[in-house]
Amino acid sequence: MLKVSVISPEAVLFEGETASVVAPAFDGEVGILTGHAAMVTVLGSGTLRLADGQSFRVEGGFMQVADDEVRVVTEKASKA
Repeated sequence: MLKVSVISPEAVLFEGETASVVAPAFDGEVGILTGHAAMVTVLGSGTLRLADGQSFRVEGGFMQVADDEVRVVTEKASKA
């Protein structure tokens, strides 16, 4: 499982575990599964989707992946 945090300037929108994450990177969607290589990417605008069916509308920010932890820090986010 991945430990996931979705953070905006206003609030922590999600903190928990999920099997996968699909995020809107600046140059297209990126999928993250357990065991993914460490990476940092700039986010664009779009829908961040978690395996459990939750989704968030995000605009800008970045995503960090390391050791099965995914941190999404966005400039603006809301439940989709």
